[in-house]
Amino acid sequence: MAIVDPIINGLNSGWLHTDGSQLKENQQFEADVVIVGTGAGGGVAAEILSQAGLSVIMIEAGQLRSSTDFNMEERVAYPNLYQQAAAMKTSDKAIGIFQGRSVGGSTTINWTTSIRTPTEALAFWEQQKSVKGLSRETLDPWFEQMEQRLNIHEWKFEPNRNNAALKQGCINLGWDYTVIKRNVAGCWNTGYCGMGCPVNAKQSMLVTTIPSALDKGAQLFSRVKVVKIEHHNGKVLALKAQALDSNSKPTSVELMFKAKHYIMSGGAIHTPVLMMRSDVPDPHKLLGKRTFLHPVLLSGAIFSDAINGHSGAPQSIYSDEFVWKNGVAGELGYKLEVPPIHPVLMASKLLGHGKEHAEAMANFNQFQLTIALVRDGYHPDSQGGQVRLTDKGFELDYPLTETFWRAARRSFASMAELQFAAGAMKVMPVSDGMPYFTSWKDAKEGIEQMTLAPLKTVVASAHVMGGCPFGEDEKLSMVDSYGQSHYLENLSVMDGSIFPTSLGANPQLSIYGITARNATALAQKLTDGREPQ
Repeated sequence: MAIVDPIINGLNSGWLHTDGSQLKENQQFEADVVIVGTGAGGGVAAEILSQAGLSVIMIEAGQLRSSTDFNMEERVAYPNLYQQAAAMKTSDKAIGIFQGRSVGGSTTINWTTSIRTPTEALAFWEQQKSVKGLSRETLDPWFEQMEQRLNIHEWKFEPNRNNAALKQGCINLGWDYTVIKRNVAGCWNTGYCGMGCPVNAKQSMLVTTIPSALDKGAQLFSRVKVVKIEHHNGKVLALKAQALDSNSKPTSVELMFKAKHYIMSGGAIHTPVLMMRSDVPDPHKLLGKRTFLHPVLLSGAIFSDAINGHSGAPQSIYSDEFVWKNGVAGELGYKLEVPPIHPVLMASKLLGHGKEHAEAMANFNQFQLTIALVRDGYHPDSQGGQVRLTDKGFELDYPLTETFWRAARRSFASMAELQFAAGAMKVMPVSDGMPYFTSWKDAKEGIEQMTLAPLKTVVASAHVMGGCPFGEDEKLSMVDSYGQSHYLENLSVMDGSIFPTSLGANPQLSIYGITARNATALAQKLTDGREPQ
């Protein structure tokens, strides 16, 4: 069956796309709206604003790729599609962070898990963070709209063996589990979502909203980095940008973008960084503060049968048994999922060294991996991290507190119990020096005694949130509940940086739904002057 490539077809039909590496001289461009970033927020905003009849420019620092480029090889995907070649870390190197860097942002390389914002998070935001209008009842219609738009459905096929182990362990223990909704259409079930979908089944921004906006006349700039927001007297005047070469290095070509309205959608690290670098008003010093991850712990297990975690839908089952168990603001909860298992990812990111590493790699096809995503930002002692400007760019300082380590120890115990209940022969908490345990009893005792520490215990994350929070109280927020800046009349923020806490769930659908609501309100305001009700 022929694979339709909407990017190649669109470019051949005359889409307005400019590759910054091809520019030779300084230029200026104008539109009704300029959007910085093309991920979950930028893509949705671009489609909605274009459909409203507004002229739109999208600016993306990454390259424009298509399914033709996605050959399912890790050595190609990580340097081409990920921030810092998938090697980004917090300032102390204790947490590895995965973020996308191409047109479509992280939606191009995520694992398709689509979960609505938890009710507990929405209630906490309203009660503690001055967010208004985002109740379960008011927000669900926007989720329904985006689920229909992006073909988000419950995965109807059998989970792969990696996910099936999670499901079986939950069944045997009587724990909660849920079949995941995925944004796919015509999925081939290859298991290589993290390397870009080679058959365009994943309904990422790359093949949905961005082509739709370009069909409506929007203009896309790839390999162009916005370096400064020019503003004066409470209004943005222009965006200053640099063209990047084929190695993503700045060239001498400078670009200027002017618009009636500007949207920041660069994600929870780069949106606050750009705003800080531009000295936008921040009287309460909120930018970059309370940046949240879902710090992830990992537990490996060897099964007697083939797991083949590299094959099949990467994520199709999750368990919320422990997410809210101790109350919203109590001891930190954690979500249980599984990741895909590919050789480079496993060898370089997940395991320590020595004989445990060698044994795990030797048993690659029998290796099952369960992960615990710790929910941060609700407990008084889980205040997340801080993005700071440095001489070389930025850093994310993310201290791991004792409160987090208590959750880590509980999550290691939960994962081991689940894996043994699912039939594992032996289980190893992924922390330097930990052995394989051959029974749940031994694992429980070993986990109670294990030493947990930064750089010793493997911690990773693919979810970055916060740093530019929304709400109505200016002491707590940079933008209002519609993403409109409190201080610059023609600036909005539409990405995961507006979340005042982590979510306790994978963030892409939360960004889609809330951006759809806020971009629709902005389109009404820009076209006929109507303010949000």
